[in-house]
Amino acid sequence: MTEPDSSADPFDEPAYREAIIDLLGGLAYGELTAFSRLAGDAELAPTLEGKAALARIAVTEFRHYERIEARLRELGVDARSAMEPFVAPFDAFHNRTAPKTWLEGLVKAYVGDGIASDFYKEISAFVDPGTRELMLSVLDDMGHDDFVVEAVLAATKSDPSVSGRLALWGRRLVGEALSQAQQVAAERDALVTLLVGGGAFPGADLAELARMFARITDEHSSRMQRLGLTP
Repeated sequence: MTEPDSSADPFDEPAYREAIIDLLGGLAYGELTAFSRLAGDAELAPTLEGKAALARIAVTEFRHYERIEARLRELGVDARSAMEPFVAPFDAFHNRTAPKTWLEGLVKAYVGDGIASDFYKEISAFVDPGTRELMLSVLDDMGHDDFVVEAVLAATKSDPSVSGRLALWGRRLVGEALSQAQQVAAERDALVTLLVGGGAFPGADLAELARMFARITDEHSSRMQRLGLTP
């Protein structure tokens, strides 16, 4: 892979600038909806500890949103306009995967949001260092993984019948999430250009794109194993 010219500003290239605005717009709306979902899910918590844990995660998600919003402002872009193309597909995904129970909400927060995070981390390989740093910092594990894993493992140990239902739920989440990711990418030409290297940075060939989705699927399987939800 050829290194890009470090002296050039990649944002001088209109196609690259458009791709990054799309990327940050999608990430911003993902963080904003994560905040509202987690705040709502906190109301389903059976314990005060659980309620506080999800509320704390929700606040962190909103802070991430604010950082992305600030970066968009630096680029001279209104965050609302950057997020608008992603409202309908993201909302449709969340409507299709609305959790009915506290445990389903936890699995979605861990597995569903994890898939989205893996997808954005893969894309971060094709962007400028400043954008990559921002993306990776807001996608870092916020310390809630252990809480979710412990809560789900405790629930399935107490009632083994829960395990099968949550395993099916996890498989549904990965199918819906990958379908959504492919749909959004297909509809946003700038993102496709970014991935395949038509912008300021080298991209991936078709084989590497296939490996990328394979890595995302493998990481999903690892998360399910940590939850004790393998078939």
